[in-house]
Amino acid sequence: MRLTSILNGAHFGNLAKVHGIVTYKLSPFEQRAFAGAISKGLPNMVRRIRSNIFRVTPPFIVGYLIYDLTERKHTALLRKNPADYANDE
Repeated sequence: MRLTSILNGAHFGNLAKVHGIVTYKLSPFEQRAFAGAISKGLPNMVRRIRSNIFRVTPPFIVGYLIYDLTERKHTALLRKNPADYANDE
């Protein structure tokens, strides 16, 4: 059985007929994608950053300090101790 015989030439969007339901669509060319992006979006972004900054930044600061301390300790452990080679000739 071929797929075209099942579909009877119908396209994917027209496979079923639904009665009694009204749908409205707005064309993508008529929508305003960035409506209110500057007048409402920027103040909202600033408000959200101000409300979450004290919750987000401390873990990042602690994480950076741990990372920095670990890297410094690792670099120090890789160095040779000059006192071990003081009497070599």
